[in-house]
Amino acid sequence: MTEKKENSIPKNKKKVSTVANSSSGKVKVVKNSAAQKLSKEELKPSKAKSESKSTITIKQIASGAGRLKNQIQTLKGLGLNKLNKVAVLEDTSSIRGMVRTVAHLIEVVKN
Repeated sequence: MTEKKENSIPKNKKKVSTVANSSSGKVKVVKNSAAQKLSKEELKPSKAKSESKSTITIKQIASGAGRLKNQIQTLKGLGLNKLNKVAVLEDTSSIRGMVRTVAHLIEVVKN
């Protein structure tokens, strides 16, 4: 007496899904044999968005000694820890908020 499983799928017939990034930055899910036809270039993430980012250059002009804990941590987060040290960072809203927090300790050299 052998019982047959009705919902079993043979090992060679399992569905295969692959995630690929298209040139427009959207994600495609490809199933079955089409996944094998994708080239290696289509599976790599696109870097078009990260190339045109603007940067901000900041310089530490005052020491963090004796300052509030959050100001010292913000200086470290910006990559500053000594006088006259310069950091080049990506110009994002989070970085601008950090710059505002320690504006009295740094100067913006280049926008």
